[in-house]
Amino acid sequence: MDIVETILPGVGIRYDFTAKAGTRLALVIDREGGGDLFTFDEDDPDRAACRIQLEPEEASQLAELLGAPRITQRFAQLSREIPGLETKRITVRPDSPYADHPLGDTRARTLTGCSIVAAIRGEAVITAPTPQQRLLSGDVLIAVGGAEGLSALEALINPPPTA
Repeated sequence: MDIVETILPGVGIRYDFTAKAGTRLALVIDREGGGDLFTFDEDDPDRAACRIQLEPEEASQLAELLGAPRITQRFAQLSREIPGLETKRITVRPDSPYADHPLGDTRARTLTGCSIVAAIRGEAVITAPTPQQRLLSGDVLIAVGGAEGLSALEALINPPPTA
């Protein structure tokens, strides 16, 4: 079985492979060690049919089961390649001022110095969302930047409740 490895800058590493039965699978291991396992629609190979979120321990065990201890090794290398660059997953809460508003309204990059590089909506992954992309409650945003900027971005998207 051929496994195609793709580095996702600021996100992690993606491993794509096709099962003998023809099902396309992808395992995305994020910088925090967690991951997502995807299957894809047979009629539209770019549309995820199923997404299973994995905790770091589950992602590690799956990697071992797939006979890919290199995943952990490669991920460690990737984390060292760009010191100071971190990623964060930010879930858009229902009470977020940006729920049901375009991403551009956040002015995320201008205000925090961070970039939102992807959004996960249910089982769909929206890569490189545009400023016009509408954010919905429950969307998981994948952001890249420095630690301070990522904290500021999380507070921007989901401000703490006011007393």
